[in-house]
Amino acid sequence: MLKKTLITFTVLLSIAGMAKAQKYAFIDSEYILSKIPEHQAAQQQLDNLSVQWQKEIEAKYAEIDKLYKAYQAEQILLTEELKRKRENEIINKEKEAKELQKQRFGVDGELFKKRQELIKPIQDKIYTAVKDIAVKENLAVVFDKAGSLSMMYTNPKFDKSDAVLEALGYKSSK
Repeated sequence: MLKKTLITFTVLLSIAGMAKAQKYAFIDSEYILSKIPEHQAAQQQLDNLSVQWQKEIEAKYAEIDKLYKAYQAEQILLTEELKRKRENEIINKEKEAKELQKQRFGVDGELFKKRQELIKPIQDKIYTAVKDIAVKENLAVVFDKAGSLSMMYTNPKFDKSDAVLEALGYKSSK
């Protein structure tokens, strides 16, 4: 039992010693992106496309709603054959609207592809700048304060956000 405890204690001391030898820093990617005009323009373009496409989809659903209300009002007067025809028309329009929504906003939809086209090159530049700074300053880990990682306290002297901005050719707040 004592031998196990000594081994565990030795391992913990080794890990603690390794952790002290490492250098860490953090960035705030939201702050960095807010200072890059290209990102703001790309985001505005994506927002405009999203609004335009959403209106297009809403118009299709409004048309479906109009068809359905007309069908309900006339349903009593229609033959079984005409009822089925109108129901099928409404169902087909709903399928078209859902397909358009998936095409625009789905996992591999047009909005996703446009975001990849506009935002990914900016993110790649940021990643490269962070990597260059980490290599230059011999940093073991660079955290992103804006991500889902929770940081209870950050010492501003380890914030490399402005260094990333400068490496990208933008002015920082300092």
